Amino acid sequence: MATGGNAIRGSRVGAGPMGEQDHGFHADRVAVSYWDALGNETVRYFAAGVPDEEIPETIDSPHSGLPAGRDKENPPMIAKPEPYKTHLAYVKERRTEEEAVSLLDDALAALRERRGQ
Repeated sequence: MATGGNAIRGSRVGAGPMGEQDHGFHADRVAVSYWDALGNETVRYFAAGVPDEEIPETIDSPHSGLPAGRDKENPPMIAKPEPYKTHLAYVKERRTEEEAVSLLDDALAALRERRGQ
């Protein structure tokens, strides 16, 4: 028979003579609802004394992993992933040699000007 610890079977660990009220479970709280783009609602509880400025406007929804906002009618949009680019697409975006030379000359001129040469 495996035994562990010295807690009485069926008792809560850490329970003592104090009631739940003394542990803070019944503190005044405010429920704030957040909605994500898929319509999932998440309710978070904050202490009643927390000012509205400290309650976050957006959180990450645990249901979908998407950002969730407090406005039910206009939740944050789903981020659109960038399409995969091939190496050729990046090569096509590169600057021409003339542009590269002019950028380098401008950078060198600015550096020499800062050094006072």
